[in-house]
Amino acid sequence: MLPDIARNCKMLYLLMDLNSLKCVPCQVGAPTLKGEELQKYLTSVSGWELYDSHSKIRKEFTFENFMKAIEFINKIAQIAEAEGHHPNIYLYNYKQVRVELWTHKINGLHQNDFILASKIDEL
Repeated sequence: MLPDIARNCKMLYLLMDLNSLKCVPCQVGAPTLKGEELQKYLTSVSGWELYDSHSKIRKEFTFENFMKAIEFINKIAQIAEAEGHHPNIYLYNYKQVRVELWTHKINGLHQNDFILASKIDEL
């Protein structure tokens, strides 16, 4: 029973502090987040949704105008470059931005995706 408590405490700490963590390089074959663990991470980032058989997350953002949307994309680019973890970013209808995250090396979700989502949410 103690290992479950320790694991849950560790998970709680990680979820509370995602924004202060840094993305770490992920190796091919690393496990993807699934089940309860994935749900805990998902609830820590407001408005992000699972898609593509729970292997990716995405979020839509709407801005006042085209330039505000571009400024947001540029801020994401700076964070992504600093973290070494890069999302797919789509601009459409001139002021809407969709951000999609997953870890390409493992073709699924990793803690890094939620770290970056948390940092994007802080913009």
